[in-house]
Amino acid sequence: MIPSLPRPVWLRTATAAYLVAFLAFLFLPLIVVAVFAFNDAPYPAPPWHGFTWDWFLGNAKSGRVGLFKDADLLGSIWTSFVVAAWVTVLSVLIGISNAFLIERKNFAGKQVLSILMLAPLVIPGVILGISILAFASRVAQFVDDAFGLDWDFLRPGLPLVVLGQFSYVATIATLTISARLRRFDRTLEEAALNLGAGKPAVFRTIVLPYLRPALIGSAAISFLMSFADFNTTLMLVGADAPLTVEMYGRMREGATPVLNAVSLFLMLASALLAFGLMRGGPRAKGAVAR
Repeated sequence: MIPSLPRPVWLRTATAAYLVAFLAFLFLPLIVVAVFAFNDAPYPAPPWHGFTWDWFLGNAKSGRVGLFKDADLLGSIWTSFVVAAWVTVLSVLIGISNAFLIERKNFAGKQVLSILMLAPLVIPGVILGISILAFASRVAQFVDDAFGLDWDFLRPGLPLVVLGQFSYVATIATLTISARLRRFDRTLEEAALNLGAGKPAVFRTIVLPYLRPALIGSAAISFLMSFADFNTTLMLVGADAPLTVEMYGRMREGATPVLNAVSLFLMLASALLAFGLMRGGPRAKGAVAR
């Protein structure tokens, strides 16, 4: 239907009702979590008992430990940040390499490789985590028995968490960068090479600025997916629990509004990240245009 043509009343009403229902389904749970992070009650649910900052700042008199005074929660946030940073760096670097391999090279088995790269995206996270854990444990045990070497990084712990998340996040980064590289006009490279520029200079001054939006986008997606991952992480985690595993453990013990405070903190951090990317988008386009 052409938007400029008049629509019947029932269709306009149905469209508005659908939009309201969709937005309520999307944002109402987030609003409830945010509001009850300030509820002066020992449980994160209605009814409302008054406003308080205790679940953020703590209150020694009432025995409440707020988010910013909870060493375990803050430590798990830092652990998730470190894991996400490593996964992001590795995924973007491998994503660039894979993108150039797929888009610029012709070799036997290229189509098979492209299809196999998608496998981690369709495998459930729990199955992926169990498979990586079983394989890594077998390798570590074999190296220990055969050579007497203790490869702790193949035991449950943060290195294995990074490896497990990287196994599927790198695919997303590869697809994002490949889609951008596929649209690149290679005559720009050829012109620069004909004018005497070396390949490193061409990559640094022409190709890299063109790929910058895809690199920033893939880095943001990789970081957020790693930070929010639970299924794969749960199978591979050791003593240092990332935030998702820590929150899961606390939910099993009995939820408190501190978890609402953590959720609100993460929502605000994600919003700031999205706003920063939106502000950086025009600059990146301007740099490419120049």
